[in-house]
Amino acid sequence: MADTTTDLGAYVKRFTRASVLVVGDAMLDRYVYGEVERVSPEAPVPILTVMREVAMPGGAGNVVRNLIALDASAAFVSVVGDDQAGSDLTALIGGQERVEPWLLVQGGRTTTLKTRYIAQGQHLIRADREQTIPLPEKLTERLIRIALDAVAATSITLLSDYRKGVLSDAVATQIIAGAKSLGRRVVVDPKGRDYSRYRGADVVTPNRRELAEATGLSVDTEAAIVAAGQVLLARHEFGAVLVTRAEDGMSLITADEVRHYPGEAKDVFDVSGAGDTVVATLAAALAVDVPLFEAARLANIAGGIVVGKVGTAVARPADLLAAITPATGALRKVVTAAAAAEAAERWRARGYKVGFTNGCFDLLHPGHVHLLEQCRAMCDRLIVGINSDASVSRLKGPTRPAQGEAARAAVLASLASVDLVCLFEEDTPLDLLKLIKPDLLIKGADYTRETVVGAAEVESWGGTVALAELLPGHSTTATLARLRG
Repeated sequence: MADTTTDLGAYVKRFTRASVLVVGDAMLDRYVYGEVERVSPEAPVPILTVMREVAMPGGAGNVVRNLIALDASAAFVSVVGDDQAGSDLTALIGGQERVEPWLLVQGGRTTTLKTRYIAQGQHLIRADREQTIPLPEKLTERLIRIALDAVAATSITLLSDYRKGVLSDAVATQIIAGAKSLGRRVVVDPKGRDYSRYRGADVVTPNRRELAEATGLSVDTEAAIVAAGQVLLARHEFGAVLVTRAEDGMSLITADEVRHYPGEAKDVFDVSGAGDTVVATLAAALAVDVPLFEAARLANIAGGIVVGKVGTAVARPADLLAAITPATGALRKVVTAAAAAEAAERWRARGYKVGFTNGCFDLLHPGHVHLLEQCRAMCDRLIVGINSDASVSRLKGPTRPAQGEAARAAVLASLASVDLVCLFEEDTPLDLLKLIKPDLLIKGADYTRETVVGAAEVESWGGTVALAELLPGHSTTATLARLRG
């Protein structure tokens, strides 16, 4: 019998060859984070003291973002307005690697903008600006022409419908017909009651509520979900219906078989964008000839990963591989920079103070242990950045490090005082600091605030810098000298 786990890991590594056309409604998601400490004297509403703002592609743009995170390539066809949100969104999409953007501009149109105000991990309010009227005839014809050209240049077509006006009946039906004529499969993330415009799609991915809306049937049980899915199959000649069921997992329904995939998330923290992750992973897998049932399994795992993260998150190949073949023991603490940043965001949202320290940590000695225990006492969660082997050699000379980066990371991860370990290739941890944005940056007392790399940056986002006392007589140089001598 084949090793399914090994097969799934091999499939994930194929994603670099995936080429996906995404057509749908682009949006701009803006997050405003701050703190609430008092109520306004003008009205019974909280006053949000803004600490930082983040903008990212939303809607079909988030599907593209997920594809890029999976190491796939994407062509993106959509429409934005001639406004600031449209300009910001175009820059965000165009700034991503492996994306060929075709964002058409409609004069006078309002680009969909969703602004979320968040304090102490809680959403206070969401403010939307949007225009959902259909596109003008000439713009529709141009969009269809560009999309059909892109169909031929990509491996699979994905329609991401948020009912904001881009995927009209004519657009959807003509793109699906064009894709089928070229032998390209079509995946659709649908919206609305009428799925006839998606007729002939290979896979549609409604959630449970959308399935009920499209069929008018109950979806309270697995059997009811299967019955409703089979109605959609027969009614619109779909190849498969993949029903997402939030924390309950997913159900894949074809004419010949039904499979239920249990929920993969250990903790459901935020479901924002999980559907985009699922459909992106499914399309990327199908684009590189992963069998449908295994592609759905990978999509289910990816969905479980992102609901355990904060905000509109993505799943990366490293996340999928870790979920498929999880590291055991201390090695689970050794993570990528992106994973460390997401963990820090999740911890902050739960009210934890996130600390960061860094070093080469070549031959761990009592001085290191003493420093790390002090660091952990100053915060709720401690992330340790360590220089890669190449970085250590540049800083310390060709005879260093005495231990390789994998060994150094594993030893650090084994300490109870350390919550995560993250390698960085640069000579300093500045880029890693900017990504993680710790609340507290800690170095040894042989530094001053002025000589700590990243001190100004940490303070710029409201963090602090602390110096920990050293254990006299203990240093890596002294330890190496004793060992060699």
